[in-house]
Amino acid sequence: MTAELVRGQNHTLPQTRLEIRVSAGSPVVAGATLGDENGVVRGAEWIAHPGSPQLPGLEVSQQAAAGHRLAVDLDALPETVHRVTVLLALPVGVGGPTRFGATAAPFIAVTGIDGTEIATFTLTGLDAESAVSALELYRRQGAWKVRAVGQGYAAGLAEMLADQGLAGAAELAASIQEAVARSLARSVAPPPPRTPEGDRVRQASGPSDPGPAPAAPPQPPAATPVQPAADPGTASVSASAPTPGGPINYAHPRRQHAAPPTPPPTAPPAQPGQAAQPVAGDATGWSMDERLYNQIWGMFEDLARAAAAYRSAVDFAESRMDQELDRSLSDPRNRIGGAGDRARQEARAKRDELTARAREVLDRDLAQLAAEAAVVEPALPAAYAGWDNPVWHAHRIPMELPMALRLGDLHLPERTGLRIPLLVRLPLERGIWVDSGRTASEAAALMDSDRLRRLAMETAVLHAARLLAVYPPGEFSVHVIDPAGSAAGPLAPLVDAGVLAGPPAAGPQGVASVLAHLTRRVDLVQMAVRAGAADSLPPDLDTGEQLLVVNDFPHGFDDRAVTQLRYLADEGPAVGVHLLMVADREDASAYGPVLDPLWRSLLRITPVADSHLADPWVGHAWTYEPPVTPPGSRVLEQVLAAVTAARRAAGR
Repeated sequence: MTAELVRGQNHTLPQTRLEIRVSAGSPVVAGATLGDENGVVRGAEWIAHPGSPQLPGLEVSQQAAAGHRLAVDLDALPETVHRVTVLLALPVGVGGPTRFGATAAPFIAVTGIDGTEIATFTLTGLDAESAVSALELYRRQGAWKVRAVGQGYAAGLAEMLADQGLAGAAELAASIQEAVARSLARSVAPPPPRTPEGDRVRQASGPSDPGPAPAAPPQPPAATPVQPAADPGTASVSASAPTPGGPINYAHPRRQHAAPPTPPPTAPPAQPGQAAQPVAGDATGWSMDERLYNQIWGMFEDLARAAAAYRSAVDFAESRMDQELDRSLSDPRNRIGGAGDRARQEARAKRDELTARAREVLDRDLAQLAAEAAVVEPALPAAYAGWDNPVWHAHRIPMELPMALRLGDLHLPERTGLRIPLLVRLPLERGIWVDSGRTASEAAALMDSDRLRRLAMETAVLHAARLLAVYPPGEFSVHVIDPAGSAAGPLAPLVDAGVLAGPPAAGPQGVASVLAHLTRRVDLVQMAVRAGAADSLPPDLDTGEQLLVVNDFPHGFDDRAVTQLRYLADEGPAVGVHLLMVADREDASAYGPVLDPLWRSLLRITPVADSHLADPWVGHAWTYEPPVTPPGSRVLEQVLAAVTAARRAAGR
């Protein structure tokens, strides 16, 4: 399974003979540097570039091109080499773009010699940079790993080489650009862009199409009652447009590849007059997980469109009836006798006919989607599946991170039984807020406060358990802050299984200790990534993903702790520290607007069903259904036991 990396993330390499494929929107210069145990490039002879394309164990292209294939044999590298850094730069003086922000984001794939993808990385977020350290292969405790770097340099190739400790970087950069200019530079046309995530091979010919799909993936819900909402596949970026200098959007890129995607499964031919039978995984994608992910997104889009078409038709029928009645009754002669009654009856009959036709089309579309959901749901992997799916009973902790995670279900009032999984991309790029307030929804207002808080914490525990179950062993840790110890009951499965990083923190001292630990981790990893010195991190620092579960915020938090929590919410996701809060916003009202950015930065969900999410096309009020385990089931305990066993087997 291919690992899709984001900045700072690493992945173990299963083999040492590799090919690194680069795909860009315009010609780029590709090269690689060799670094010692400190990451320092000792001289020009440690750099492979178009003017000197071959080194022991390394070969790069001699030309600037939109597509490159770099050959790497890690076993053939000198013993003094501990790091291989892949560099990309825009050629100078060829009339092309002068900054990466003016061209398509480069895509890099690390593959085996047979072409099998091992890890991929899309260099999003570049702007004024004209050179970039794309990724690095590095030796750690006798094994080789790949890390996504994405460090750009506005001053170009010379600044990038100087940053790696090379003396005479400016002279070498100039000679590389001269070699590129002298060569017969060719531009390999980039592969055609992948179809938008919502595009897929539709098996039904019938769904009505009220309009074109949006040009960009929909935005996820923010912390407001009705908001631009969660695409069930991409609920992971801010609902507002990114501001200059703001957080980078790592939402699923429309990446480009040099090879065609694996063809999706095809449905058996349909009988004349009948719709083709739906098939699980009928969307485009490079793996079954990605095809299912895109298929779920397509189902969400289809349901939104079908409901929008039906509601529009009903509104039109009502408006037409009103107009006909107004025209008819505006004539005084129709207000006496039976003429007025006949006009009313005729107008209502036309309205009912139009409404019935619209409902017939909607029912056909809903029936097709229900049939598709019945096929897709049993085929989902554990990360996408509900807790009642049998896949959990045979679940094994994976060795690779899945593409996304299920947070619950979405449905519309036109057919409440038709549920669409709400998926968020992994690694999490946004914190989650489980709203425990009674004002969260009508159902919450009718519930006892203590019971509602318990349900909210149980929901958080299910999310934490699912994250632990889909991450490779030892690559995900969960910390809990429970200032008053009020969540002992819901937390019991996690505590009893021994999967927490430590006992739940209680009291002001416990809160301060956990926050200080995670804040230190964020600071150190940020500095290491910015300096390109990730290997210099302290050996006791856990570089795996971290989840902080906070119960009953802001109880037990002083002003310093609140500031640290806001810092973790803003800066943590980029370096693998994520926030899962269980809180009632009204409890934090004493802080006034200070905490508004915190709430807006989190994806708000509820412990009871609530229609607080809206799609980006027509603003449907989608009802969110939180995850629940089947009554009497021990699936949660079984999954946590599997997590514990996998950690022991991995020695972690």
